[in-house]
Amino acid sequence: MAGWPQGNAWDGFVARWQAACAEDAVLGEWRQGAVTRFAIVSGEQRAEFGFGGTAGPATFALEATPEIWAKHLEPIPPRHHHAIFAMRHRVPGFAITGEEMDFLRHCHLARRVLEIGRWLVLGGKGPVPAFPRPALPAQPDPDVTGRYLNVAADGRTWRIYAEQAGQGRDLLVLHTAGADGRQAHGLMADQRIVKDWRITSFDMPWHGKSPPPAEVPGAWRLTTDRYVEIIMGVVKAAGLKKPVLLGASMSGEICLEVALRHPEAFSAIIACEACDHVAGRRSRWADDPRINQAIFVPEWIHGLMAPQSPAEPAAAIWWHYSQGGYATFDRDIGFYSGEWDARDRVHRIDTSRCPLFMLTGEYDYSCTAEMSEATAAKIKGARFTRMNGIGHFPFTENPPLFAEYLLPILQEVQ
Repeated sequence: MAGWPQGNAWDGFVARWQAACAEDAVLGEWRQGAVTRFAIVSGEQRAEFGFGGTAGPATFALEATPEIWAKHLEPIPPRHHHAIFAMRHRVPGFAITGEEMDFLRHCHLARRVLEIGRWLVLGGKGPVPAFPRPALPAQPDPDVTGRYLNVAADGRTWRIYAEQAGQGRDLLVLHTAGADGRQAHGLMADQRIVKDWRITSFDMPWHGKSPPPAEVPGAWRLTTDRYVEIIMGVVKAAGLKKPVLLGASMSGEICLEVALRHPEAFSAIIACEACDHVAGRRSRWADDPRINQAIFVPEWIHGLMAPQSPAEPAAAIWWHYSQGGYATFDRDIGFYSGEWDARDRVHRIDTSRCPLFMLTGEYDYSCTAEMSEATAAKIKGARFTRMNGIGHFPFTENPPLFAEYLLPILQEVQ
């Protein structure tokens, strides 16, 4: 077991760690206005980090056994050990102690301090990259055309922003909770896909470039019925011809509902990071006036990505979630981990009418591969695949790797 330095080496390492934090460019931006002090605790070892001139005791601590920290500090940590919120949710023996509110306000600082510590343990040299992850292979910019659609759904007409790229058969890509259609750009840039497929993505109402209706800010609510109607309305308004439907997370869940209600409208359905019910994932802090939503929400989802996923898309996902409209993410999660519950009906999906593929990333700790596989087992003919080296945002966090799972399905459908 490696992990943190032990014995006499610990004090010297902590001094280097604290010095690296003081010089870090990311913390240089983020420390402005922050007043907190927290600790990293491994067994009997403790390191403290202060911001804003605090000299008192630490207000919160990230605590785990040396064995748990050793897994976190591996070059590629095993699933559920790769991020703070992943460990908190799935690893017994890891805990955040002390003042919950102070941690939530400063979780970005804690995450960055931990990244710097990992960098030093793993022998990193020079400044720590803003996102210490592998580089993304060079990709062309997607050749995207955008337009607005008038979509009839749920008793009203929505002004929906949509983008398209490619040519050939239709592939409709749905974004995740609190995000927007930019998540499809990695697939839209992949010439292996767009030479045969016309990819369409759109921003849900209140998301991205789709403006909210004349309602009170925060009034957005997402239900199963509304979601299905919007998707079918986009298919009609965009003139899509029996597309393949692809979604992940909340949009993976709704893929299952569409497979039940409208199998005749699609050539195939690919539900990623989906199962019949996800409990306990709505955080009351995503819509708390004491919490900076533009920091907390991207930090909450950051650990859902696999540690192998490249730096550029990881940074883009963080930024997309930092840009989300007021309470939009929280309201979407009200669907994802609340209103959506298909345990009583997924078994009725008829895959002879529309093939159903279910793909879930190894590192997704919200909807785990085991949860998706259990749901697939209830659906006769559903085909489940666990995607190694991928997390909760498959087509966004690592488009080239996800394409290796997607292309065989598209070829089969063709």
